[in-house]
Amino acid sequence: MKDHTTDMTTGNPVRHLILFALPALIGNIFQQVYNLGDSIIVGRFVGANALAAVGATSSITFLFFALCNGIGSGGGIIVSQFYGAHDNDKVKNGIVNTGLIMLVVPLAFGTIGFISAPLLLRILSTPEEILPDATMYIRLVCTGLLFVSLYNYLAAMLRALGDSKSPLYFLIISTIINVVLDIVFVYFFKMGIKGAAIATIISQFTATVSCAVYAHRVNPFFRLKKSDFAISMEMIYKVIRLGIPISLQFALIAVSSMAIQRIVNSYGTVVVAAFTSTCRIEQLIHQPYATLGTSIATFCGQNYGAKKYDRVYMGYRKGLLIMAVITAVMIVVMQFFGRAITGLFVSDSEVIELGTMGLRITSAFYLALGTIYVVRGVLTGMGDAFFALFNGIIEVVGRFTIPLFITKTLGMEETGIWLSTGLVWILSGVTAWLRYFTRFHSQFSSKPDGERQEATVTCRTA
Repeated sequence: MKDHTTDMTTGNPVRHLILFALPALIGNIFQQVYNLGDSIIVGRFVGANALAAVGATSSITFLFFALCNGIGSGGGIIVSQFYGAHDNDKVKNGIVNTGLIMLVVPLAFGTIGFISAPLLLRILSTPEEILPDATMYIRLVCTGLLFVSLYNYLAAMLRALGDSKSPLYFLIISTIINVVLDIVFVYFFKMGIKGAAIATIISQFTATVSCAVYAHRVNPFFRLKKSDFAISMEMIYKVIRLGIPISLQFALIAVSSMAIQRIVNSYGTVVVAAFTSTCRIEQLIHQPYATLGTSIATFCGQNYGAKKYDRVYMGYRKGLLIMAVITAVMIVVMQFFGRAITGLFVSDSEVIELGTMGLRITSAFYLALGTIYVVRGVLTGMGDAFFALFNGIIEVVGRFTIPLFITKTLGMEETGIWLSTGLVWILSGVTAWLRYFTRFHSQFSSKPDGERQEATVTCRTA
């Protein structure tokens, strides 16, 4: 079964990481165009208040996406380990049982999000003038949560098998559909942010169905027989055991983002709009790091499953090198072209000025951000479930305490919002690196292969 899969347990690690990451990077960028398209079209054609309404929902919608997608990510790591071990039956069983979970979880959380939207927005002190639009936007997004989750599940399974190209094709198509429908619904039909949300749901549905049909036709592991649809409580336990800590980590990050959003909302609509524009831009900045982290997780997962622990360490070292090059490029771009990029979202000069300042501040901390993704990719690939949850807790503590201290106690006000983001990245990055260095670095980098194998057995339950 070699079609549309990649065995990363042999060959050049850098080549594997880059060739796997590039299609995933392009795909993630196109996925972010969903949000960018909504924000740019809403901000330019409807106004700053509409942009603020969309932005005020971002941390809440991310919370529900995180709770669902963490399960899919956990299933992907389990599948990558079985693939590395060449256990094809377990690979299929992992795909099936993760899929069953992903049919239930989004429906539950989508219902909760739909009902609780007004309450959550009020808890975040959302300005009254944008509250109705923000509530409507969250509810529409929650309606399409199943499609988002199923697409990310399919993408996670394909990437676990070394195929990062196939999900890209359908993201490109659905992104084009999204942008076209955004323009039609928002500009021509004057549907406001409701039109943007509906356009996103339609395009996400397209990506999900297209990816599922394609995977079934071209990937041997998706040509499932009736006998493959056996519910395995052992497999479900493995997926949940790894997926829940990842979900909780992302959820805790989302909750911590809500804490920052509450502080941002207290400064009024102009600051909310500026913060929204920088967040949308930073979502793109995260993508090279995120895809590199996913590439490292798949690489390390396959080699960990194959018990090639020296290659796990090689993945860590080469990942750091690639991350450093990416960071140098992005810092230059944000420092010198931040104003022009922010101006894509709104024409309000005050919003552009604040957004430009925010990008220049946060870009100084990109090295810490990149470290988080690289080290987290290594740890996730080895199935280190504990760290995902622990790192999320650390980030929550940082996001609840640092912004308040900087903006209120030190009196840095709006400037402190963006500075605190960078300081939280440092806190989380140092924590991730310490986890890797104190538990696994010496085991992978200095011991003979036999000793590495014995020492790293504990990683599964760490």
